[in-house]
Amino acid sequence: MRVVVGRIGRAHGIRGDVTVDPRTDEPDRRFAPGSSVLCRGGELTITASREHSGRLLVTFAEVPDRTAAEGLHGAILEVEVDPDEIPEDEDAYYDRQLLGLSVVVAGETIGTVVEVLHLPAHDTLVLDLDGRTVQVPFVEALVPEVDLEAGTVTVEDRPGLLNPEEADEVR
Repeated sequence: MRVVVGRIGRAHGIRGDVTVDPRTDEPDRRFAPGSSVLCRGGELTITASREHSGRLLVTFAEVPDRTAAEGLHGAILEVEVDPDEIPEDEDAYYDRQLLGLSVVVAGETIGTVVEVLHLPAHDTLVLDLDGRTVQVPFVEALVPEVDLEAGTVTVEDRPGLLNPEEADEVR
């Protein structure tokens, strides 16, 4: 199974370094020297990675200069993972584990998880509720339980959370 771990940004310098927007909770592991990533049908070997001015800079063995680096702008980086691999933290989940889970509210199944957004403040679950798309912050107060074995995620409904028309006040 392939998962996205980053997106290549601009070239940096003349030696082929690129900025990378990480799309993983484990950038130190995924962009460690000696590891490899899949990119545009090929494989790139990481020779170095470091933080620079708040950005991740990565050097690939197959990218010798700035011209080659500029040609990769916007490319998606993926890795092949074991589908049974799980995060080390007990209360952490990979996106692929959450996608497709049934959404349960007050004991009743009302929809499914269709996407996970990684926003600056917190992750957000995108739910499909009978054709309606709803976003729910993935915080314990609103999502108290994820049961992977049962294939469910429990959501605590609040006025306006799952049905905006029921909100107490519109701002």
